[in-house]
Amino acid sequence: MNREVQKRYFKEFGASMGSYVVLLIASISVLTNFELPKSAQVIVTLIPVIPTVFVVIAVMRALRDSDELQQKIQLQAVTFSAIVTGLITFSYGFLENVGFPRFPTLFVFPLMILLWGIGAGIFAGKYK
Repeated sequence: MNREVQKRYFKEFGASMGSYVVLLIASISVLTNFELPKSAQVIVTLIPVIPTVFVVIAVMRALRDSDELQQKIQLQAVTFSAIVTGLITFSYGFLENVGFPRFPTLFVFPLMILLWGIGAGIFAGKYK
């Protein structure tokens, strides 16, 4: 990824994640301090998702504007992440049948992002 693409990405990603954190704290604060009808609770709960759309846009733009090698590395990393996340959650689903606690779906996306980062490190290392 060239410097210009990287600089734009960090700016867009940082602003989006900063907005996410602010809206998440505000959302939790409103939900814990006010009695709201269920429909309002749903809206307030989902408000922090809005900045994550801009995170996705930032990632997609950075990938689009990256060179072919970086695109290849990221494709391999995302594929690794999807397959390993699938295997982990699929396997854990069977373990739930024998008494393991339920796996909160809230953790699936962070798991995918973590594995994407691990995969990017692994596959980038192959090209050094």
